[in-house]
Amino acid sequence: MTAYKEGDPTTLARLYGRSVGKKLRKYQQGLVDTLLPQIAVPAEGPVTAQALFGDNRPLHFEIGFGGGEHLAYRADLLPDHGFIGAEPFVNGVAQALTHVADQRLANIRLHHGDALEVLQRVPDGALTLLYLLHPDPWPKARHAKRRMMNDGPVRLFAEKLKPGGEFRFGTDHAVYLRHALMVMQRHTDLFDWVVETPENWQVRPSGWPETRYEHKARTVYGHEVWYFRFRRR
Repeated sequence: MTAYKEGDPTTLARLYGRSVGKKLRKYQQGLVDTLLPQIAVPAEGPVTAQALFGDNRPLHFEIGFGGGEHLAYRADLLPDHGFIGAEPFVNGVAQALTHVADQRLANIRLHHGDALEVLQRVPDGALTLLYLLHPDPWPKARHAKRRMMNDGPVRLFAEKLKPGGEFRFGTDHAVYLRHALMVMQRHTDLFDWVVETPENWQVRPSGWPETRYEHKARTVYGHEVWYFRFRRR
C-alpha cells in the first residue's frame, strides 16, 4: 500500500509491500493481457464517470480490492453505478478480472498499481462511496506512517467524496483499529461516524459481503472483525 508523507496530503511516499505472488494460471494471464487493457483506468487525465463510462453515473472507489469479491458484489448489486478498483498485487488483479469476465460486469474499471495516484485524479466531490477494507496493518510502530489510514489520505478521501458520501472501513487487526479511530477522531470536521450502538460496528452491514480474506480471518485465525461507516460532512 501507499501512504502519504505525514503533514503533506499531496506528496506520495513509496509503494510498500509485494506486487507479485505465485505464477498466474494461463486463463488469468490471458485476462491480464487482453481484458485489463480494455477496462483499465486511463494512465493520464481526470478520472470521471464520463471518461470511464460515458455518462454521469454515481462513482465508487475501492482501495486495495484484494481478490475483487467485494468490488464484484457491489458492482453486480448496483449495475447503474460505476466502480473503480485499485490494487498493486497482480494476483489480486487477475482474480478481479475473473469476476468481471465470469459475471459480465460492464461497470468496473481497474487500476493495477497505486490507488492514491488514481484517487488524486478524481475530481473533488465526485465519489458517492469509498471503500478501504482490511488494509495492510503494518503493525510495528515504526511502520505506522505506511498505513493507509493516516491524516494525508483521510483528508484526500474527504476531498473526493461528495457531501453525504460514505467512507467504509473494515479491519480485523486490533492495532490498526485503534490507530484508525485515533486518526478519524482528528477529522470530525470532515466525517461523521455513522453509529448508534456497538452492533453498528460489530455486525456486517447489509450490502457489505464477506470476502475470502475476512472469512479466513474469522474462522481460521479467530479474529474479530470491525466495520465502520463514516459520512462526509
